[in-house]
Amino acid sequence: MMRIDIISAVPDLLTSPLNTSIVKRSQDKGKVEIHIHNLRDYAYDKHKQIDDKPFSGGPGMILKPEPFFECIEKLQRDRKYDHILLTSPKGKVFNQSLANRISLAENIIILAGHYKGIDDRVREAFVTEEISIGNFVLSGGELPALMITDAVIRLIPGVLNDSESALNDSLMDGNYIEAPCYTRPAEYKGMRVPDVLLSGNEKLINNWKEEQSKILTKKWKNINSME
Repeated sequence: MMRIDIISAVPDLLTSPLNTSIVKRSQDKGKVEIHIHNLRDYAYDKHKQIDDKPFSGGPGMILKPEPFFECIEKLQRDRKYDHILLTSPKGKVFNQSLANRISLAENIIILAGHYKGIDDRVREAFVTEEISIGNFVLSGGELPALMITDAVIRLIPGVLNDSESALNDSLMDGNYIEAPCYTRPAEYKGMRVPDVLLSGNEKLINNWKEEQSKILTKKWKNINSME
């Protein structure tokens, strides 16, 4: 069973999404354990302070090192972690290949940054990989932590049922986009499902899906290359 520990300054942002839908089912099935750690629980001064002004001056606040060290070292005393991930705009952009690799791990810690950032000594001492979800700025690392968790969990064998299978998802087999999909009714408001999908001819259907996948993949690559 995989275990994921998420350390956050604002754990309330994580609670509801991690107790919903497939992520909740994966825990109910005993496929994964998810533990949320409130950074303030590891701040031992009377004010439970977890942030402070940067030494270099300037705007913003920096998350202090002590609460992270306390929490991570406590977790490491109980088990060995395969990955300690830091959500960071400086990291490798998260993709399906990275999700596949992380899904093979047994124990993971995700550090959700907040405010201006985390004292860099935390990264230096513990972090095995920094992960970004794109070239834009969020208020904190909680949403990236949720995205990483969801993408990884759905790859664990037994989490998804047949109708939700991850094997044919877009981007699962390299950088390829899945063909368009349809369901009943066959015609709606004058828009009809492609006849080939109604033909029952498996060979023609597979050829159509492959061709559509190529077209959409090329379009997707062109769109992203222009950014």
